[in-house]
Amino acid sequence: MTPPIDPTSPLTPDEPLGAALPRDLAERLEKVFGMRTVRDLVEHLPRRHASRGELTAIDGLEADEHVTLVAEVVSVSSRPMQRRRGSIVTAEISDGRGRLQLTWFNQPGRAKQLRAGARGLFSGKVSLYGGKPQLAHPDYKLFDDAEDAQTTAHEWVSRPMPIYPASEKIPSWRLADIIDGVLDRLVRLPDPVPARIRTARGDLDYDTAVRRVHRPVDEHDLEPAREALKFTEALLLQTALAEQRARLARRPAVGYPPAPDGVLERFDAALPFELTGDQRAVGEELSAELAATVPMHRLLQGEVGSGKTLVALRAMLQVADWGAQAALLAPTEVLAGQHLRSIVDLLGPELEARLAPVLLTGSQTKRERQEALLGVVTGQSKLVIGTHALLGDKVEFADLGLVVIDEQHRFGVEQREQLRRKGRSAPHMLVLSATPIPRTVAMTAFGDLEVSTLRELPAGRAGIDSFVVATAEHPQWLDRVWQRTAEELDRGRQAFVVCPAIAPGEPEGAEQPDGLGGVDGADAQRPMMNVAETVEHLRALPVLAGRRIEPLHGAMPADEKDRTMREFAAGDIDIVVSTTVIEVGVDVPNASVMIVLDADRFGVSQLHQLRGRVGRGAWAGIALLVTAAPVLTLARDRVEAVAATLDGFALAERDLELRREGDVLGSAQSGGRSSLKLLRVVPDRALIEEARAFAGELIAADPELRGEPALRAALDRLDGGTRAHLEMG
Repeated sequence: MTPPIDPTSPLTPDEPLGAALPRDLAERLEKVFGMRTVRDLVEHLPRRHASRGELTAIDGLEADEHVTLVAEVVSVSSRPMQRRRGSIVTAEISDGRGRLQLTWFNQPGRAKQLRAGARGLFSGKVSLYGGKPQLAHPDYKLFDDAEDAQTTAHEWVSRPMPIYPASEKIPSWRLADIIDGVLDRLVRLPDPVPARIRTARGDLDYDTAVRRVHRPVDEHDLEPAREALKFTEALLLQTALAEQRARLARRPAVGYPPAPDGVLERFDAALPFELTGDQRAVGEELSAELAATVPMHRLLQGEVGSGKTLVALRAMLQVADWGAQAALLAPTEVLAGQHLRSIVDLLGPELEARLAPVLLTGSQTKRERQEALLGVVTGQSKLVIGTHALLGDKVEFADLGLVVIDEQHRFGVEQREQLRRKGRSAPHMLVLSATPIPRTVAMTAFGDLEVSTLRELPAGRAGIDSFVVATAEHPQWLDRVWQRTAEELDRGRQAFVVCPAIAPGEPEGAEQPDGLGGVDGADAQRPMMNVAETVEHLRALPVLAGRRIEPLHGAMPADEKDRTMREFAAGDIDIVVSTTVIEVGVDVPNASVMIVLDADRFGVSQLHQLRGRVGRGAWAGIALLVTAAPVLTLARDRVEAVAATLDGFALAERDLELRREGDVLGSAQSGGRSSLKLLRVVPDRALIEEARAFAGELIAADPELRGEPALRAALDRLDGGTRAHLEMG
């Protein structure tokens, strides 16, 4: 039998929630939010604070206004809903000049809490129902009988209301009550930030900051509390990454200095074009790090078409010069096949025969796979290109010296480490990002990596013109899109058409709603353009009569996808109608037209990458971003932002503002849920850089943090995704 909870006993942060709350409530909090301890509960911080607004008279209410009313309950009633399970509680309140209805769905307890004649404060957002104003799910505080209503009203209205990440079963107001009760009994929270650093910054200590952000007296309490908590997050994150860098530096690697008269030297001599200045500079950085016995861990990012793959290949050749192997991991079979063909073409027959580049994918026949595995395990194949198949247990390298991860955001930390563990010693690591990453994001999300950047584009690129085709206002413009495409085809060019779905109801590659790049509100119900129907539509258009138009998407068999890309690259296909399988790495210089249908269903960086598939030859590319999203919507703003600039780094900043940071230390490392609570990497970049400097000093002086037990304990409590990141060493 569970002993009764003593509501007066003090609580320590690491006690289980069941010691502080009724068992059924503790179990619900664990199921919904993953909370197990008192610390988990009180570190569930408000995502924002709402102002209860100025006291407002009922007869002066306006729709969508957030108001606070002093009023008396006139009546309360509860009834079952007619068309679904559950109940509705309604109350009518009056301030002597007007009356207002309050409504709660599936909260039957409200009928017991409220009673006719009770007076209090009622706060919420005004909505219209049947043409009359109402408050749905308002917050309220009832006055005690002997309480001075005016004094209470003033105090309550001036106090910001915490709004928590919540759920339908445990709403924000309930979380506020639970946390408030636990804070009354909680002993002082230890501060993970060393006292000397807090003093140097003039910050509140951790315990004070946590309590103030949950219980602000007024707006002036919030900013110092948030600043202290943001810095706590930043220091924990940067100290974890500093530990990782220190751990990696202790692992020995084999050095591969440039070999005189080696394959790299011969490769460079045979190149039919000049390297850009950025390619030469970054190549020298990589060459020096590959020559060292400390393993290289570098992120190479760059603009679309800046030549990242060539830089990576030169690093692979430097390793191959010493008889070691280099592995290139790509996220899709289309991209892996494209890499192999590009590498073979660049090497030429003599170097290809010497290095025996090989492809390893999951869709190969048993014989193809066995032949590839034999070349890898014997060391005959010095260059190994593959998909996730490279991570399999049966893949053994003779001597893996360099791991190249292409399109890093498609792979998690654990997958990076899986491939690195296949080396006898610590292999060097080069991570490629096709999406330009703002400096602070790279420093935060990839803090174990040094960063190199390619901004300069190869000579001879004619550029890209981008246009928004707004079919909501101008439906006839879509006809002009296909006429313009036909004009380019008449000049001997080719075109990409990209759709967010394969077939009706089968999305592939489009971003999702909820702020990650998807569509807004009711527009989300609009059917998505899809490859299957678009192919048939284009084949039937008179303006495109006689043109070869073929589909390409992730559900096709690998050999069919590969054949389609080969034929398109050879000029045998005029238009490829594709999903985002062609987003990165596909290089067809003769393609001059990129049409993105339902462009508002893609993220900013995704649109920039798609646009980068054209304009790679000697003539200008044209990108037509087709959208039915209305003006002044977030979806339309994204498309307009891409059309307005070719600067991928400026767009990456904009993309981050829209998408947030993702789970920066988790396996995803991009997009989606943010593991950060208050910290935001773009607006808080200065604070992050300050934390990085402090973290480096702490680890340099005390690598195990024995002198900082609270910081050590906080790092040890980091979640599973973060733990995986730290265990890479």
